[in-house]
Amino acid sequence: MIERYIYAVTQKLPQSQRSDIADELRTLIEDMLEERSYGRDVTDKDIEGVLLELGNPKKLARNYRGTKNYIIGPDLFDVFILVLKISLISFAIGMGMVFVVQISIDPLDILDHFVGLIVGCVTIIPQIIGWVVIGFAIAEYAGGKITEDILQEESWKPADLAAIPDPRQKGMIKRGEPITGIVIYTVLFMVLALNNEYFGVWYFRGSDVPGVVPFLNTETYGTYLLFIAVIFGFGIIKECLKLIYGKWTVKLVTYSAIFNIVSLLIIATMIAGPEFWNPEFMDQLVQKQFFAAGSDAYQTVSIIWEQSTKWILILMGVGLIWDVADGIIKIRKK
Repeated sequence: MIERYIYAVTQKLPQSQRSDIADELRTLIEDMLEERSYGRDVTDKDIEGVLLELGNPKKLARNYRGTKNYIIGPDLFDVFILVLKISLISFAIGMGMVFVVQISIDPLDILDHFVGLIVGCVTIIPQIIGWVVIGFAIAEYAGGKITEDILQEESWKPADLAAIPDPRQKGMIKRGEPITGIVIYTVLFMVLALNNEYFGVWYFRGSDVPGVVPFLNTETYGTYLLFIAVIFGFGIIKECLKLIYGKWTVKLVTYSAIFNIVSLLIIATMIAGPEFWNPEFMDQLVQKQFFAAGSDAYQTVSIIWEQSTKWILILMGVGLIWDVADGIIKIRKK
């Protein structure tokens, strides 16, 4: 019970302070128990009385860190910095790889590629930071409301202390899962926002410079950038919440369901439009000699191309539904 109480207090404090305050609390509780027991063996009732005297662990944690107004509180700040570092490092690696590919394909325009790299950093980095901040602000607000509700309760007792989480417990989210998700969302966002012309069918013709037949309409793609930013922003926020909560809860499943539904609606509206995909995709494949017009291969690829939007929506819908269903299943198994 003592260790559960100390854990409940320190988990609401910055990582750098947890060890020292845990030792301080443990010593304080031992001294209070010694005074209460007067040399006799300590009982569970003595421990409960000391913990009641110390009060609600959330309130004690608030006293340790002081009451301040902030968007990202000290109990989330360490994780916030971790996620921010991961996102920015992923972006830097992705931009570096794209830059290498660009100069490999077109080395004569290296200055233009370098300018594009700078522009990409200036435009995308603030968006990544913004989405991460929004995700943690939502978690901070939700956690703050929960804390206020608990602190208003006068009936708190040590028996209400939650068990110290076991990483092997069902429903727990391994830290590597949301971190991987954040990396994937960040890299895809960078590629689709700045380098969508490389998203297509690549071709290599002997000594010729490699090229790409793009899937997307490069002339109208700029009008969809806001939607792209929102979709991947929601993905980053969702992974941030998973990292913060650390386990599947009803609240986390609800947030995930909301983000998934909105994202799916935006994607459906976006890709179902006639101007999103490259209208000359099939003709360009013929020009690049992938196959002859009217051939069996042409007909097969044409059918796949025409049906691709429907199947993309179906697969994404199934994936997003499973994301929520998996969380519900893990909650019920706890």
